[in-house]
Amino acid sequence: MAPVGAALWRSLRAHQVYGANTDVGKTIVSTVLCNAIQRQKGEGKAAFLKPVSTGPLGEADDRHLQRYAPNTVTRCLYQFDEPVSPHIAAQQKKFTIARDDELVASIHKTLSTWADNGITFALVETAGGVHSPGPNGNSQVDLYRPLRLPIILVADSRLGGISSSISAYESLLLRGYDVQSVLLFRDDYYQNHEYLGQYFRNKSIPLVPLPPPPQKPQSQHPDLLARDREAMTTYYDSVSERTDVVGLLDELATKNKHRIERLEEMASRAHKTIWYPFTQHHGMESKDITPIDSAYDDYFQTYVASESSTQQGKLQATFDGSASWWTQGLGHGNPGLALSAAYAAGRYGHVMFPGNIHEPALALAELLLETVGNPRLQKVFYTDNGSTGMEVALKMGLRAACDRYGWDGSSEQINILGLRGSYHGDTIGVMDCSDPSTYNQRVEWYRGRGYWFDFPLVKMSQGVWKVEVPEALKSALGEDQQFSSLNSVFNLNQRVDSDVGARYRKYIKETIEHLVKEQGMKFGALIMEPIILGAGGMLFCDPLFQRCLADVVRSNPQLFAPAKGDSSPRTELSWSGLPIVFDEVFTGLYRLGRRSSASLLGVNPDIAVNAKLLTGGLIPLCTTLASNEIFHAFTSPEKRDALLHGHSYTAHAVGCQVAVDSLRTMNRMEETGSWSGYQSDWSPALSEHETRSQNSPAVWSVWSQGFVHDLSCAESVESVFAIGTVLSISLKDLHGAGYTSTAAKGLQERLAAGGPGFNVHSRVLGNVLYLMSSLTSKRETLRDIERLVRKGLLQ
Repeated sequence: MAPVGAALWRSLRAHQVYGANTDVGKTIVSTVLCNAIQRQKGEGKAAFLKPVSTGPLGEADDRHLQRYAPNTVTRCLYQFDEPVSPHIAAQQKKFTIARDDELVASIHKTLSTWADNGITFALVETAGGVHSPGPNGNSQVDLYRPLRLPIILVADSRLGGISSSISAYESLLLRGYDVQSVLLFRDDYYQNHEYLGQYFRNKSIPLVPLPPPPQKPQSQHPDLLARDREAMTTYYDSVSERTDVVGLLDELATKNKHRIERLEEMASRAHKTIWYPFTQHHGMESKDITPIDSAYDDYFQTYVASESSTQQGKLQATFDGSASWWTQGLGHGNPGLALSAAYAAGRYGHVMFPGNIHEPALALAELLLETVGNPRLQKVFYTDNGSTGMEVALKMGLRAACDRYGWDGSSEQINILGLRGSYHGDTIGVMDCSDPSTYNQRVEWYRGRGYWFDFPLVKMSQGVWKVEVPEALKSALGEDQQFSSLNSVFNLNQRVDSDVGARYRKYIKETIEHLVKEQGMKFGALIMEPIILGAGGMLFCDPLFQRCLADVVRSNPQLFAPAKGDSSPRTELSWSGLPIVFDEVFTGLYRLGRRSSASLLGVNPDIAVNAKLLTGGLIPLCTTLASNEIFHAFTSPEKRDALLHGHSYTAHAVGCQVAVDSLRTMNRMEETGSWSGYQSDWSPALSEHETRSQNSPAVWSVWSQGFVHDLSCAESVESVFAIGTVLSISLKDLHGAGYTSTAAKGLQERLAAGGPGFNVHSRVLGNVLYLMSSLTSKRETLRDIERLVRKGLLQ
C-alpha cells in the first residue's frame, strides 16, 4: 500500500500523547486539553483518536472523552476488552489486526478527514508506555514513527517516575520525534514535577504540572460512581481553564505555525546561503529546491507547497530513489543504528587514533576483513569518505610499484591504468586517475595521469542481454554478443577461455606493450570500479573485460619494468605486475547483491576501498584495505617513509560502531535468506548448450526481471540493466548521450509528480536515470515504484 506522509496540516494541529509509563494519566491529560480547546472562542472542534484500546469497555479511553468532553469527536480503531498489552489482546482474540503500515495509514486518513471537516485540534493517544508493544508486537515508538507527530509526553509523578520519564524522552528523541510539551500530576511528596521541570526547561520544553484528579472509588456502588463522575466533571471544569493549560495550547499552536513557516521558507533561505555540489546555479530558483522535514525507511518526508488539498497535508512521502547518493542500505531513521551511534558517542565521544585503539575500530577492521573474504587483504586504513579513501589507495599503489621497480615518483611521472568514464572522487590526487570529463576538465590542477581503456558494455535492449562492443574496438575485440540471461554474462569460468576472452587479453597486452615501449609510459597501479562505473553514467562494463585486464596485468609483470624486470620474491598473495586497486565505494558491500563486487569477477584485489553502504547510510566513514605486502612498502627506520595521511576524525568511534552493526545486519540478512524471493525471480533456465559451474555467481536484482525486460522494449529507451539494488535506464537522445544530455529529465519530472500518495526523488546522469533501493526495501514498495516507471515510460 502507498506510504503516508508525516502528519502535518495548516488547519489541524495534531499531536501524539505518549506516557512515560502505564497508568500515568494520559487520558485525563487528553480530556483536559480537549476541554480547554472547546472553551476557546473561534478554535473550532477538538478530536481524540485512540488507535488501539485494551481494558474494560466501560473504562475505554474514547468513552471517557465522550463522557467528560462531550463536544469532542472521538474514534477508536481497534478495541479489546482484555486489560493486557495490545499484542496479547490481539493474540487471545485470534483477531487479524491490520499490518503496522495499514494501521498508520488509517490514522493518517482519520486525521486527514478531520482536517477537511473543520477539526482544528486532535490528539492521537498511545497505549501504555513509550515502548509498549503495538498490536503486532512492535514498539509503539517505532510503529508510529512514519507520522512523526509532535509529542505531548505525560510524565510519571510516582516513585521512580523521574527515571522513567527521562528514559521515555530519550527514546523519543533517539527516533527523531519533537517533544513539544510535558505534563504530569503534582505530587508534593515525591516532587517529580520540580526536578523534571528544571530538566525540561534546560531542553526548552515547557512542563505543566496539573493538580491530581480525584481518587477513584474502591467500590462500584452507583452512589459512589455518581459522586465520582460529579467530582471528575468539576475537576475538568477547573483544570481546563487554568492559565498554564491555556498558555500551553497557545504555545503548541505557535509551534505548529512556525514549523510550517520554516518549511515554507527553507528553499528561499537555502537559495540565498547554500552552495550545492554538482549543481549549476545559473538559472536555479528556490522552487528547484525540495525541503525535507524528515526521512523514514525508504522515504523522505517532503514539503508540499500546494494548498489545493488539505487532506493531503503539508508533507508527502517521497521514495528516495538515489538511496541518498548511494549510501542508504538499512533504511532512514533506523533505530538500531541510531542507538549504536548514541552508544559510541556516550562511551567515547571522539578519541585521536594514531597509537591508540578502541573497540569499535578493532571490531570493524576484523569484521570487514572477514566479510569481504579476500585473503590478500590484511590491513585496514581508516578515512572519512570515498574520495579520501581512494587518495590513500593511490598513495599505497604508487609507493609499492616505485619501491619494487626503483622509480622516483618525484622526478618522473608515474601513471595509472584504468577504464574510460571512471570516477574516483573530487580530491585533486584521484581526480587525475580519471580521463578528461565534465567532472575534471575545468579544474585548473587536473592533468590526467594515466591511460583509460575503452570497453564493451553490458545492457538489455529489446528484451535481449547484450555485450556491446564500441565501434572502434570491433576489429580487435569482435562483434557484439547476445546472452540468454544476465547470469550467462557472469559465467566467467566458461567465458574466460573462449575466443572472446583470448581477443580481450591479446588487445589489452598489446596496448600496454605499446604504451610502455613506444610511448615510454610508466604505470604504478591498475584502478577499477568493479562491474559498474557509477558517476561516469552507470556504465556496466563487461565483467569478462575487467577479469582479463586484471589477469593480463598480473601474469605479465615484464610489461611494466622491461629494463629491470621483476625479481621480487613471490607468494600466492603477492601482487604482480601492478598493484590492483578496486574502488568499491559504490559497488561494494551488497550493493550488487554480493558481499564484495570483486567476487563477481573472481579477482582478489591488492587494495580495496569501501564507503557508502559501510554505515548503512547514517554517518561518513571509509576504509582502505591493503595486503601486508603493500603495507611493508611503507616500513623503514625513517618516519618520512610512513604513510603520512590522516584526518582529525580518523576511525571515529561513532562511525565504526555504526558500521559494525550495519555490517552484521547485512550479513545476517544474507544468511537468513532475506533476498531469496528476488534471487528466485532472476534464476535463469539454462539452455541446452550452457552449464552452470559450481563457482559461477548467482546474479540477481531487487527489480523484477519482467519489469526490466518490458522497459528494454519501450520506444524511448535505448537500454536498461538491473543488478542488486541498482536499476539504470538509458534514454534515447538524438543529440548524443552523456552527462550533459537532458533526455532523462522528462522521466525524472514524471516520477517526481508521482501518483496517489507518494512520488519518487531521483537523480539523472545525462541521458541515464537510475533508481536504487535500500537492502531493506519491501517488495510491495518496489513494485509500486515499477508501476510508476511503467506509467512514465510505457503509457
